[in-house]
Amino acid sequence: MAGDSVGARLGRVFGQGQRGAWQRARHAATSSPSRFAVLIFSALVLVFTALFSLPIAAADGNPTPLADALFTAVSTICVTGLSTVDMGTHWSPVGHVLVYVGVNVGALGVLTLASILGLVISKRLGLRAKLMAAGDSNPLRAHGGPVNEGQTVRLGEVGQLLSTVALSTLVIEAILAVLLYPSLILGGVDPLTALWEAPYYAAMSFTNTGFTPNEGGLEPFADNYFMLTVLMAGVFLGSIGFPVIFTLWRHQWHVRRWSLHAKLTIITTVLLFFVGAGVFVLLEYENPATFGSLDAWDTTFQALFLSAMTRSGGFSIIDIGELNGSSLVAASMLMFVGGGSASTAGGIKVTTLAVLALAVWSEAKGRPSVEAFGRRIPSDVQRVALSVVAWGSTIVALSTITIAQLTKAPVEMVLFDVISGFATVGLSTGITAELPDSAVYVLALTMFMGRVGTVTLAAAVAATSRTQHYSLPVERPIVG
Repeated sequence: MAGDSVGARLGRVFGQGQRGAWQRARHAATSSPSRFAVLIFSALVLVFTALFSLPIAAADGNPTPLADALFTAVSTICVTGLSTVDMGTHWSPVGHVLVYVGVNVGALGVLTLASILGLVISKRLGLRAKLMAAGDSNPLRAHGGPVNEGQTVRLGEVGQLLSTVALSTLVIEAILAVLLYPSLILGGVDPLTALWEAPYYAAMSFTNTGFTPNEGGLEPFADNYFMLTVLMAGVFLGSIGFPVIFTLWRHQWHVRRWSLHAKLTIITTVLLFFVGAGVFVLLEYENPATFGSLDAWDTTFQALFLSAMTRSGGFSIIDIGELNGSSLVAASMLMFVGGGSASTAGGIKVTTLAVLALAVWSEAKGRPSVEAFGRRIPSDVQRVALSVVAWGSTIVALSTITIAQLTKAPVEMVLFDVISGFATVGLSTGITAELPDSAVYVLALTMFMGRVGTVTLAAAVAATSRTQHYSLPVERPIVG
């Protein structure tokens, strides 16, 4: 009896210890939206790696090697679009379904998706769920300090934002699919096959992934300008971000009522789109392997398409490896910037570039503060923008050096594919498909860090925020 009593007590103590450890681990993961995002993204990558490794997912019925399955899982969940296998021929119908589901899950953003599921199940959003969902629309919340809510989505609007995210994704992809269906048929695709390829292409354009389900990619549709224009429209809508779509839905063409974030995102996106196209025309109009053999109209359209895809779209109708070195550098710069915050695009984001450009302009004009459209941009936003660029540049540099050392490939081509992975673009000079397994893992990690976001990663790794009740003496070092 005494032994049973001691055993029972030990069992209770052990059980309580297990429950306590589980509760502490759960609290550590869910108390911080950033840590929760990293945890869920990692879990999704592992799940899809296992699914892509199954024989039923491959067209030949054989298990896909671990490196290829992992890379495809990361590229799918992170909506990147790079691949180490031929996406049109390697995967079975089951594999294509996994890709389709994965990119839509990854595009919504894990925190947003978790909040939508919670809203569906419980019919309401608690404060923690709102904070987690709002973290997708404003990375500054990850730091736990005071946040200027005036230029982003307020907590009271999170429920409306989630509805906009879910509804806009369904509606936009459905409209794109309807528009793409006749184009696929005119391109020679069987009407029955086009029924699933149209939604597939629609999802790949809106999520800014760029995978193609058919052998040869977009090459059979290189002259189908209507289809290419629809794909560009899908990429643009996906790249501006859900908070901007939310603002446009609420205020439509009342520009004065748009948030500063929406104004900066749309203006910078449109500006880079046309400037990028102009740069590609100037650099490639004499290159016989790209635009050299085209007339003025075709050259202009192809330049616009390439500019749109380097923003995170990932589709390509020319051989990227045939671009001039100067064009590869220009494309790398556009890819590094990427699309809008809380969007399906990657990169450091257009608002980050806009804030830094405004800060430089204000410094040159001798202004004491950074201002735009009658609003003052606080210093904490400028610090986050600077840290995003610094962390992004560091990740790209380390990844490029490592892969270049492992492969001995030309550094300009390695740099292009690394930035394409970090910015979740999906364009490739051709070296990604030839990488050894060690370099595949490095590039997969780069894609993961690029999609999760440098601010989110830093906040997830950092300890809980601490309040400092004192101020150190000021001393100004010499800079510049």
